[in-house]
Amino acid sequence: MLLFRQPSADSLRTFLDAQRLLDFSYSGVGGTASVPPPGYVVDHTRVELGKGQRVFERAKSGLERWEHFRLGWLEAWPGDTPIENGQVVAVVAHRIGFWWQNACRIVYVVDEQQPARRFGFAYGTLPGHIEAGEERFLLEWDPADDRVWYDILAFSRPRHVLARLGYPLVRRMQRQFGRDSVAAMRRYVNG
Repeated sequence: MLLFRQPSADSLRTFLDAQRLLDFSYSGVGGTASVPPPGYVVDHTRVELGKGQRVFERAKSGLERWEHFRLGWLEAWPGDTPIENGQVVAVVAHRIGFWWQNACRIVYVVDEQQPARRFGFAYGTLPGHIEAGEERFLLEWDPADDRVWYDILAFSRPRHVLARLGYPLVRRMQRQFGRDSVAAMRRYVNG
């Protein structure tokens, strides 16, 4: 939803309460766990955050605290939303003088110990989102090579008329989100 000023906590709460009752706005729910469905643009970002268990645990804490969304121009609200199936979160962005509030629901959570440690989650868009699709945030640590990876996989397409009209800007923001999310995770891990 496009807004001319920053949404208040009360308006975001009301927005999420209404969205919580709705179904996902796209087909292929859970597609980031295997192969994204056809008909969507796929974005994939994978970077090494560092090495060792400390880096993995710190990065996991960052995902649980939504640090990968504390970007200055974009945030997840509320920032303490538990990483659990079914939880609903608003993604609030501020660009070119406007505010955007978008609703997502956590589709699945990954928490694996063997053979490598993996932790993360995917969320999918609800009707109160200008796009339709899903995004997965995943951390991987394989003790065999000790490297910790941060992996973002998303599939999306425009849903709202403004997303279609401003699609070049939407794509630029999606690519910027990937870069900024990586930078936020690196800051958090190293901070």
